[in-house]
Amino acid sequence: MEHIRLPKAENVRLVNRLCPRRSCVGTLYLTATHTIYVESETQVRSETWVLHSFVCRLEKQANTSTGCPLVIHCKNFQVLHFVFPQEQDCVHIQASLQRLSQPEQYEELYCFSYKPNVDEAERQEEWSFLNLKAEYRRLGIPNSLWKSSPVNHSYKVSETYPAELYVPESATPQVIVGSSKFRSRGRFPTLSYYCKDNHAAICRSSQPLSGFSARCLEDEQLLEAIRRSNPRSDFMYVVDTRPKLNAMANRAAGKGYENEDHYSNIKFQFISIENIHVMRSSQQKMLDVCELRTPSMANFLEGLEGSGWLKHIKAVLDAGVFVAKAVSEEGASVLVHCSDGWDRTAQVCSVACILLEPYYRTLKGLMVLIEREWVSFGHKFSHRCNHLDGDSKEVSPVMDQFLECVWQLTEQFPCAFEFNERFLIAVHHHMYACQYGNFVGNNQRERQQLGLRDKTHSLWKHLWNNRCDYINPLYRTDNCQSQGVLRPSTAPYCFKFWSGLYNRFDRGMHPRQSVEDYLMAVREETLQLEEQLASHKEQIEKLENKPGWNGEVDEGPSLLWALAPGGFMPQANTPQDYSGGFIASSPGQQRSPVDNLIFTSPQNKTSDADLSVSSEQESGIADKSFNSHLSEEGTREPDPDDAAYSAA
Repeated sequence: MEHIRLPKAENVRLVNRLCPRRSCVGTLYLTATHTIYVESETQVRSETWVLHSFVCRLEKQANTSTGCPLVIHCKNFQVLHFVFPQEQDCVHIQASLQRLSQPEQYEELYCFSYKPNVDEAERQEEWSFLNLKAEYRRLGIPNSLWKSSPVNHSYKVSETYPAELYVPESATPQVIVGSSKFRSRGRFPTLSYYCKDNHAAICRSSQPLSGFSARCLEDEQLLEAIRRSNPRSDFMYVVDTRPKLNAMANRAAGKGYENEDHYSNIKFQFISIENIHVMRSSQQKMLDVCELRTPSMANFLEGLEGSGWLKHIKAVLDAGVFVAKAVSEEGASVLVHCSDGWDRTAQVCSVACILLEPYYRTLKGLMVLIEREWVSFGHKFSHRCNHLDGDSKEVSPVMDQFLECVWQLTEQFPCAFEFNERFLIAVHHHMYACQYGNFVGNNQRERQQLGLRDKTHSLWKHLWNNRCDYINPLYRTDNCQSQGVLRPSTAPYCFKFWSGLYNRFDRGMHPRQSVEDYLMAVREETLQLEEQLASHKEQIEKLENKPGWNGEVDEGPSLLWALAPGGFMPQANTPQDYSGGFIASSPGQQRSPVDNLIFTSPQNKTSDADLSVSSEQESGIADKSFNSHLSEEGTREPDPDDAAYSAA
């Protein structure tokens, strides 16, 4: 609180970027954890809550006749444009937010002050929800080919690796330690994924310290041990995810890549994924296009192409497809690395696992995958997500790209994934919110030193408890897409712009319900009707067994409603059957029961802005006046062109 120069500013105008006439006036409050804006012109109290940890950039613009503008850019792609009547208020708010959004130490993060109403035993249970040892056992590890190694239990071999690592059975501690000294940050080749069907493995590491001619006998022995751990293949791939030019430049600094002349039976492959600096610049260019007020189609498409964002997403997917094909079709083991093995390596290994293993396409499976490949293996969340005040050059949307790769796959294979888009957005939200301790710190060692398991709460159990919000209604376990290996197309025309993530906070856009939400509502009503039908059957059965029953049934009003001509349409089987009165609705039309179902379904009243957080105190962003899942905005003026809004 000592960093707050001005706790309250009145008569602040919140400008609607897409529709300035919908701008509102209210009061802006600063608390220790949130910025809260309360509109004063609406009959219903409307509040917008933004966690300070979301703020990434503050832009004070030149004074205008209406006041002093301050634009707040958030890490979850929300943009808030405030206009203060007094310039001094604007200056104080900017200075306060600048300090509050850039904590200097971990203890200032929200997760250390977030205290939901759960006891200590339940909090400990949250952290034991995911068990990586159990996940390796599910993969069939350890076995006669792979074993658990204790070499890094004290983090002396590699400070950024987890304590529990799996290596080939024939690899001795001397070989492992020798290899670690030849690899950047001590990140020697270790097991990431194992395919029980053909014994092929995906391993990960950092780049070797090879320079132009250096070699390491232990490192060569370790790679040979990995190759021999797959008895069905006489070679293995080594995949360097960097552009070849970048890797060659690193050789001049004493690093580089593997020389095929020094390693027996390997096939070396470069896959060009750009570095974190290129990705950071690319995303910013893409966001600049998204924030244009009224872009033409040409401007938008040219800006999106100029950013190169989708090109980078394609590069990551291409790399994942290559690794997945090597494992599934050629039965070969693969070693994946980039420079330090915690950015591009995590992306490629994760995408390959999703393509190979149906389990990782389930809700809990994706949680396990993120926990293993990103959290456990030392992705630098604090640096990449800018949790603390530090070097801006360390910030990069590496995890954002992985989540978008998964979303692109869900668009190609809508029946293959148990989770929906909301789940991916929820993970993205909490990655930056710092409400839970999972994504705080840069590696396992740091998290242990911070005592996150003892002082904070775990996100995964929270998401699991709210899994009904994240289930894909199209998912079927017996569907061909849900089984076996996915083989996506990475042709340019297959990639889409993810407006559901990057533009979800644009106020003034007409709310349009997705097909997925529509199906979820229909499925929920169908389940209710099935339960109702089972209850009536049970009553009929009891009556049939009752002495003196004359065969007449008193139909209750709920059953009559379900079977009535104007009711729920129990025989509908196609999208056209369900769409009556919804797609072509207008303000003057009478709504059908299906419309009532869509717009008033109680299980869907949590907005994407809340992201299933149970109260406004927990939420990074919460809108109190309009909780419908149809829109991410708060209370707004009715739009005569907005049929969905008028009908509701």
